[in-house]
Amino acid sequence: MIDTILNTPVTVCGRNLPNRVVFQPMEGCDGTKDGGADELTRRRYLRFAKSGAGIIWFEATAVTPEGRANPRQLYINENTVDSFKSLVEDIKRTALSECGFEPLVIVQLTHSGRFSKPSGTPEPIVAYRNELWEKGKESQPYTVADDEYLSSISSSYAAAAKLAMDAGFDGIDVKCCHGYLFNELLSATEREGSYGGSFENRTKLFFECIDAVRNVVGDKLIVTTRLNACDCFPYPYGYGVDKDGNIDLSEAEKIIGILACKGVELINITLGNPYLIPHINRPCINSPEDGNVGMERIYNVTKALKDSFPDVKIISSGLTFPGENAAGYAEKLIAEGVCDFAGFGRMTFAYPQFFRDYLASGKLDKNKVCLKCSKCTELMRSGTVAGCPVRDSEVYMPYYKKFVLNK
Repeated sequence: MIDTILNTPVTVCGRNLPNRVVFQPMEGCDGTKDGGADELTRRRYLRFAKSGAGIIWFEATAVTPEGRANPRQLYINENTVDSFKSLVEDIKRTALSECGFEPLVIVQLTHSGRFSKPSGTPEPIVAYRNELWEKGKESQPYTVADDEYLSSISSSYAAAAKLAMDAGFDGIDVKCCHGYLFNELLSATEREGSYGGSFENRTKLFFECIDAVRNVVGDKLIVTTRLNACDCFPYPYGYGVDKDGNIDLSEAEKIIGILACKGVELINITLGNPYLIPHINRPCINSPEDGNVGMERIYNVTKALKDSFPDVKIISSGLTFPGENAAGYAEKLIAEGVCDFAGFGRMTFAYPQFFRDYLASGKLDKNKVCLKCSKCTELMRSGTVAGCPVRDSEVYMPYYKKFVLNK
């Protein structure tokens, strides 16, 4: 086994972890109709369990039926909690057998907001009317969530947190990124009422749900968030940018400061939006900008936040782009104090064993790494299950041919 920074132990929220590798929340869109874990869901996570990753960040899991992003999105409720419990138990059992330890398993709780498609067709629940999103979609119905509806969501998060605790998860991520409901509210400067306008109002629902989850789980589970540092949309449609279009982290810093005061010790940093500008959070080969430009942006944003909050454990994102050099690049970030954990997303679909291979040989197999081709995203956008049709072709290429290529 090679000597690597990625494999150094770290303590977070009183939990001792053997390494700094995080498998990011990547939706498989392969749950059952009622939101439970199905066969492909189990297959993915048991492959992840053999990876040696210290943290497995479970994908976006809805807290309300109307907030599901697709009819197969996971949704934790009284009818599905046992399927989650069985899967979490099997993840930990498999990891212990294969790797000698149990990883932290954190579930990402979400309300999809603008991207809600519970029946397979768009049923957006939006924070405010936004010309950036709605241009060309004038015929699509929108529901602008009123204050009464928004105020009810914290109880849904509390109920989901109780079920997540029953299912054996180690932590709960109150998702606030990538344009979903809580993230969209951060840019609702022109919304009227108690959830729009001022910074205090725009962050109100997010913090209400952080508190609701904490009140349920106490110190038994880690409470965390995957947080957009900035949206990279032009003012006034995005948060974290100034009127000249430059990244402005002042509000992200205020949010992290408040989270730290609430006892949140671990934050998963991301930026951009995978629907309109996917290259921002997932630099790729088919992109309007050089992927290295995107990598530099992620580096600079993450480092700035880590410099401002040295006591908060930070997870970096977007680390798949360097391909066979991805693990070495991740080590560089940790060594330079940019982050505490290295988060990998697309690589986990393509090459779930990459970390164990790296520990064994000091390199990644160039014939197994993610190609940054975005075919996994194409599968998701086409309304079917998501995975890697290139590296996991036996399972996912038939879906790609049928739903993307229409063959």
